Amino acid sequence: MKFILPVLLLLSITSCSVSKNPLRKQVKLLQKGINKDDTSYVYALPYEEGKTFRVIQGYFSRFTHKERAALDFNMKRGTKISAAREGVVTRVKEDGTKGGLKKKYRPDGNNIVIQHPDGSRAGYWHLQHNGALVNVGDTVKKGQVIGLSGKTGYAMTPHLHFLVWRSGGGQWQQVPTRFQTSKGIKYLKGWRKYHNSKPE
Repeated sequence: MKFILPVLLLLSITSCSVSKNPLRKQVKLLQKGINKDDTSYVYALPYEEGKTFRVIQGYFSRFTHKERAALDFNMKRGTKISAAREGVVTRVKEDGTKGGLKKKYRPDGNNIVIQHPDGSRAGYWHLQHNGALVNVGDTVKKGQVIGLSGKTGYAMTPHLHFLVWRSGGGQWQQVPTRFQTSKGIKYLKGWRKYHNSKPE
């Protein structure tokens, strides 16, 4: 961990410029609280209550999220992952055994996809081999443990890659999500730790 964080920080500073996607600007305004008219769903943090984890990559960051409204949570292998929202499991992959910082490993990324009542979907990536605790067709509750984190697929270090997307205009688009944290409802930022508990 002492080695990984400085390396990720260096990579994020020295890598290519960030995305020009207009959604990136919207995310920044939401994170700063400038856009206040927000009726979007409030997600639970995707890990057990009482736990704290650091976001090592935020939305549209400079490393591998330049075009992604996604979050990476630093987690040791085998950490329990919880459903951030209720829904039905539409995809499970858990047969991948390889992982590393080479794009050839992308197909090995184990994952779970859950479809929510409003038609949006959440993806939970880089699970460990045989790390899914649910099956396609299962109905899951918000906060239910669904899998175990790992380092399969395109991953430099064990972590959970989380994203939400919804269909619109005939295509799927990633969307930023806000979460309930111990400090209230937040759009998460990179390099910060977030505690999963009721607001203080």
